Amino acid sequence: MKRCETEPRPHWRAKVEQEGLIFHTDEDGVSYWAEDTYYEFNPVEISVIEKTTNDLSEMALQAAEHVLDKKRYAELGISPRLVHLIERSWDEDHFSLYGRLDLAFGPDGVPKLLEYNADTPTGLLEAAVIQWTWLKDKFTSKQDQFNSIHEKLIAKWKDVFEEGSLMHFAYVAENWEDEITTAYLQDTATQAGLVTNRMFMQEIGSTSGRNPHFVDLNLNEIQTLFKLYPWEWLVQEDADRINATNTILCEPAWKILLSGKGILPILWELFPNHPNLLPASFTPTTFPSGTVKKPMFGREGANVTIRHADGTEVSSDGVYGDNSVVAAGGKFVYQAYTPLAEPGATYHPVIGSWLVDQGAAGMGIREATTQITANLSRFVPHVIQPMSRFDLIE
Repeated sequence: MKRCETEPRPHWRAKVEQEGLIFHTDEDGVSYWAEDTYYEFNPVEISVIEKTTNDLSEMALQAAEHVLDKKRYAELGISPRLVHLIERSWDEDHFSLYGRLDLAFGPDGVPKLLEYNADTPTGLLEAAVIQWTWLKDKFTSKQDQFNSIHEKLIAKWKDVFEEGSLMHFAYVAENWEDEITTAYLQDTATQAGLVTNRMFMQEIGSTSGRNPHFVDLNLNEIQTLFKLYPWEWLVQEDADRINATNTILCEPAWKILLSGKGILPILWELFPNHPNLLPASFTPTTFPSGTVKKPMFGREGANVTIRHADGTEVSSDGVYGDNSVVAAGGKFVYQAYTPLAEPGATYHPVIGSWLVDQGAAGMGIREATTQITANLSRFVPHVIQPMSRFDLIE
């Protein structure tokens, strides 16, 4: 894995806007979408990342089943009001569309799981479309990319739904990340032959009676809803209505077992010393390599503290502090620190390895100048360079 510099494409802002990336530069003129940098991989490294992603996905499903069997919901900070929905969605095999494993691919070359964004991952359009077009504009046919996200999303929609089925999509107003991701997923569903309707979360109504459903603004029944809205927020705000509805929600409620940081100690317990896992604990622990304290349901790098082995600390602010309701009553998880880059490096990359239908589908890279990746950390494309005969000998 090598970081490379390059010249941005002429008129690149207009190009990415045409493809749906409406936010590419912040108010200070700093690019969120990076055109001046890319990461270069060889096929062996990509094979390692792909295999690791599939292995971790299978391990995560085993961990979810373990939590269900042993009723370990409280340890994961999950509200009792969600248990019925979790168990129902698991027993009825409600479909899961996608997810993202965030991996460290540091100096030792062994991918390690930082966390699993299993419920509401964003950055999907950038990974599936924007970086693919960039590749085609910048390189010859010899170079490739770990990226079959778009095709696999369309295939999943076709596998689950009949052509002409109605699918609703909802997100929070005035949130550009959610809007971009939801609009892109709606587009893939449309390409798969579904009839789609996009709306804001606050526009969803509901019926009462023996067969209650959510309804849209036209009072059309919402049979299946993709909601880019965290389950822990849903149940906190409207548990009774959520529990009563017969609308099928995607991602399903059982994904909350994996989206919270509480699954990290469970994974370490079930698969101790696995090379792709980091030691993790529910209780305050000091690990020899350093310790990362994460809120149980924190997002976008908020309220994370890294305490290095030498005692120095790096931390981030946010809304998931000790007294936060959305932080599961102030619960935190403690994970062993692992470096994202060589000591002294300016940039710290995290690999977002995407899952579609529980299988590896591609990746995107976020890099930060700090050790904690945040919501505005740059998205950087990648390239797979073909291996030469000399490389194979080496």
